[in-house]
Amino acid sequence: MTSSTGKDPTNPDVSTPQTRRYVRTVALVAAFGGLLFGYDTGVMSGALLFVAPEFAMTSAEEGWVTSMLLVGAAVGALSGGRVADWLGRRLTLIIGGLIFVAGSLWCSFATSTEMLAAARTFLGVAVGAVSVVVPMYISEKSPARVRGRMVSLNTFMIVVGQLLAYLVNSLLAGTGSWEAMLGMAAVPGAVLAVGMWFLPDTPVWLAGKGRMDEARETARRAGMSLGELSVLTRDGAEKRATAGEWQALRSVGWLRIAVGVAAFIGVIQQITGVNAIVYFAPTLMSQLGMSVENSIYTSIIIGAVSVLACLVGLQIIDRIGRRTLLTLGLTVNVVALVVLAFTYRAAEGNAALAFVALAVMAIFIASQQAAVSPTTWLLISEIVPVQVRGLGMGLAGLALWTANWAVAQFFLPLVDAVSATTTFLIFAGLGLAALGFVRAAVPETRGRSLEEVGEAFRGRFGS
Repeated sequence: MTSSTGKDPTNPDVSTPQTRRYVRTVALVAAFGGLLFGYDTGVMSGALLFVAPEFAMTSAEEGWVTSMLLVGAAVGALSGGRVADWLGRRLTLIIGGLIFVAGSLWCSFATSTEMLAAARTFLGVAVGAVSVVVPMYISEKSPARVRGRMVSLNTFMIVVGQLLAYLVNSLLAGTGSWEAMLGMAAVPGAVLAVGMWFLPDTPVWLAGKGRMDEARETARRAGMSLGELSVLTRDGAEKRATAGEWQALRSVGWLRIAVGVAAFIGVIQQITGVNAIVYFAPTLMSQLGMSVENSIYTSIIIGAVSVLACLVGLQIIDRIGRRTLLTLGLTVNVVALVVLAFTYRAAEGNAALAFVALAVMAIFIASQQAAVSPTTWLLISEIVPVQVRGLGMGLAGLALWTANWAVAQFFLPLVDAVSATTTFLIFAGLGLAALGFVRAAVPETRGRSLEEVGEAFRGRFGS
C-alpha cells in the first residue's frame, strides 16, 4: 500500500551514513563500465596516428575502423536492455566486463584493417550494452534525492576513461605501440566484472521477478522505499507476463511517447558533433600543421577539460533542473561551434591560431560535459518507464549509438568534401533544432521518483 506521494509507509525513505556509503559504492563500481566506454571511444584518437600508416588506411578506412565500434555498440545497446531484463542488470554487467577483456586483447593482436574492424565491432557490443545497463542499474539503486549525482557518476567515469586513454596514448607515443594502447582496456574490464560479482541486483529487477523480499532488502540498504517500485509491482510485471514489452509499447500510447522522447534525447547528445572532436581532435590539429606527437598531447587538454567540467556538472545537476541545464549546454555548444567554424578556417596554415581553435574546442567540450552529456544519460534513465524498461532503454541507446556512428563514419569524409568550417556550421544548425525539441518535449524530472515520472507521462498523454 502506497500513499499518494508514492511513498511506502512501511518502508520509509531514510538517509544514513551507511546508506549513502552503500549507494556511492554501488554507483562507483558500476560506473567502471563508463570508464571502459570512455577509454575505448577515446583511445582510437591517438592510436589511429600509428595504426593508419602501418595498415596504409585511407581517411574513409580510418572512419570505418573508428565507427565499427559504434556499429557494435548500437547492437549492444538494443540487446543489452533485454538481456538485463532476462539475466539481471548485475550479470549483464559482469558479461560486459568479460567481453571488454576479450575484445581489448583481440584489438591489440590485430594484423589488418579488417581484423581490427572486426575486433572493434565485437568490443562495441560490450560498450553499447554497458552504456545502457550502467545508468539503468544506478538509477534503480539510487534514491531520487541523489539519483542525478549517482547516475552522472557514470558520465564522469566516461570522461575519466577518455582522459586515461589520452594519457596512455601520450606515454606510448614515443614507442608507437598502438597495440598496447588498445590492449590496456582489458584491465578496467576485469575490474568491472569482478566488482559486480560482489553486488546485488536492483530492487526493480528483483521485484519484476517476484522476489519481493530481496527487493525490499536491497531497497532498504539504499535508503529507498518500495513506493518507487509500485508502478512495476502494480502493472509492469503483469504486462510482461501477458503481452511482453513490445506489445505494451505498441498498445499504450504514453509508453511510446516516453520512449520516443528518451530516444531523441540520446540523438541530441551526438548531433552537435561532440565525438567528432573526441575521436578526431589530434587529426584536426595535425591538419593545421601540428606534429604528430603534439597533436596527441592536445587530446590531454580536451580530456582534462572534460573531467573538470563533468565535476562541475556533478555538483549542480541535482540543484538545477535537468531541462534547464540541457538547454544551457546546447546554447553554449551552438555558439562555440559557430566561433570554431571561422576560427578553424583562419587557423589553416597558422600554427598560433591553431591553439585558438583548440581553446574553442575546449569551451565546446566543457559545455558538453558539464551540461549536455550528464543530463542525457540521466534523463534517459529517468524517462523510460519501468513497464518497458529493458526495451525502452535499448531503443534509446540504439538511437544514441546510431547517431554516434553517423558522426564517426562521415565526419572526416564530410570535412574532405565541404571543409571543416561548413561541417561545424552544420553541427550548429542541428544544435538549434535540438534546442527546439528540448523546449517543446523534454519534461523536468529533478526530485521525482521513477514512478512519478511515468505517472506524469501517463497523465499528459493518456493511455
